[in-house]
Amino acid sequence: MSSFLTMANVRLQADQDPLFRGEVLLEEGRFGEVIELLSPLLQAGRGGLLVRTLLTRGFLGAGQREQGLALARDTAQLYPGAAVASLSLGEALLACGRPPLAIAEFQRALRSDPDLAEARYMLGCAWLEAGEAERALREFSSLHAYEPADVLDRRIAEANAMLQAPRANSRYVQHLFDQFSVNYDERMLGSLAYRAPDILRDLYGFVASGGGRADILDLGCGTGLVAAAFADIASRIDGIDLSPQMIVKARARGLYADLAVADLESFLTSDGRTYDLIVAADTLVYLGDLAPTLVGVRGRLKHGGFFLFTVEKAEGQGFELGPKRRWRHGEEYLRTVAANAGLDLAGLLAASPRNEAGVPVDGFAVALCAP
Repeated sequence: MSSFLTMANVRLQADQDPLFRGEVLLEEGRFGEVIELLSPLLQAGRGGLLVRTLLTRGFLGAGQREQGLALARDTAQLYPGAAVASLSLGEALLACGRPPLAIAEFQRALRSDPDLAEARYMLGCAWLEAGEAERALREFSSLHAYEPADVLDRRIAEANAMLQAPRANSRYVQHLFDQFSVNYDERMLGSLAYRAPDILRDLYGFVASGGGRADILDLGCGTGLVAAAFADIASRIDGIDLSPQMIVKARARGLYADLAVADLESFLTSDGRTYDLIVAADTLVYLGDLAPTLVGVRGRLKHGGFFLFTVEKAEGQGFELGPKRRWRHGEEYLRTVAANAGLDLAGLLAASPRNEAGVPVDGFAVALCAP
């Protein structure tokens, strides 16, 4: 009987209080009904902070993300000191695929209300979306008795799995280079003394021994520095990169026939064009285990085609993660993984692809050939 009365009271309260009903509908995933219920209140000038945040979540849940983002931004302007308004804006930004901006809003919410558990949880989720597993775990570990516990446990498991993966998370790489794209060429060619494209161009001239023009695929093309280095022997250059902003810069260079936002492991194993030459300049440092990449490369090379790449040198003979979150590879590992992929070693030279803090980074320039 008491359970029946409780449910009856909930229904009565929901009927009398649109805000309470909105919360119930959100919990039940009935987002369209949330929009129908609360939009008239907002249009009638009765939309306070709670109405606005509930309606924002309704829009986001219904897939109307831009509407939700616009409302959340308006709410944050109307309530500049309210932690809940910053939380709502952060949720909308994250739903729209903008983790860096979402992170800033969740941090703003926590400055206003350090005990707002939902903001702490969402900050962890935003760091996770950006591929920053360690930062995500720091936020998750500071939550005590968070409900629902199984949701938090799943997020913690996801972060731990990300840390144990034998490659950098693709979301981390994408967001890193989206931000880096603003002054990429200046930083790489200036303070970092980046020279990987030129090193690989010289290596190709040696191993190809006067070969003709080539169809080229640039893995992790960035702003297009490889295309500039290889333009003199290219009949066609295609490029892929995880960062949409880098692709914009590469397209502006005007040297690529085709450009795509893609993960290189997935791209290489998909059906598509084959190439005389595939180049990865300072790209494989974001991969630990190179076996999937080399197998994919083997399938996209023409007979007699070359794969040229740079890596940083590991202390041992396997692969290891360096302090800058860049993977390093040993010479014996490179030889073994190439042979296992069915690629012949055409050249392996000690080389420094870039500087770090003014000091040349030890590495290798490698040329593999598809027999």
